[in-house]
Amino acid sequence: MSDARAAILSRLRAAPQLAPPEYPDWQPPRFGNRLERFRIMLEAVHGEVYEVAADQWRERLRAILSAKGVNKVMAAPHLGVDWPEILAYDRPVEDLKELLVDGIDAAVTTTRGAIAETGTLVLWPDVDEPRLLSLLPPIHVALLNQADIADTLAEMMTAQNWAATMPTNVLLISGPSKTADIEQTLAYGVHGPKQLIVLVLQS
Repeated sequence: MSDARAAILSRLRAAPQLAPPEYPDWQPPRFGNRLERFRIMLEAVHGEVYEVAADQWRERLRAILSAKGVNKVMAAPHLGVDWPEILAYDRPVEDLKELLVDGIDAAVTTTRGAIAETGTLVLWPDVDEPRLLSLLPPIHVALLNQADIADTLAEMMTAQNWAATMPTNVLLISGPSKTADIEQTLAYGVHGPKQLIVLVLQS
């Protein structure tokens, strides 16, 4: 060991040991009205939020999609979506790829919940609602139970006991698809849904 290195190590060992800093117990932020906070954050990035009674969302969905000129809708059969041209994601992705990219006007999915802090939807894809169902069609309609809106992701994970039932995949969606070029010009729907519609189901 060189003399210079030995001198540096000797000074380090002789230096007084400082106690680690003390921090007050951290608490997640509380937003009061979670739904209003979620709405503000999501609408800021061009998302649409509609409140509807839990037993009336199908009628509201028909009105919204009709106003947008939607023809073909894809949704899991168990949702009971009432639409003239309704399809299920019931074939391998290789057989549905062209339809998902250029044949479906809107797709309807459920959600695990939402995060008020960031205006983010949380989805757990499964066999009935695969990941691409919410990522490829031009319009994504998400069904969100108001009771499942949490302040933060950490709070949701704790409340829903994710540690015991971790999914293989989680989607966090904060608005329609968006991207920016080198000049920071933001564009929506370049490679994903151009519109995100959230129906907040109220008991």
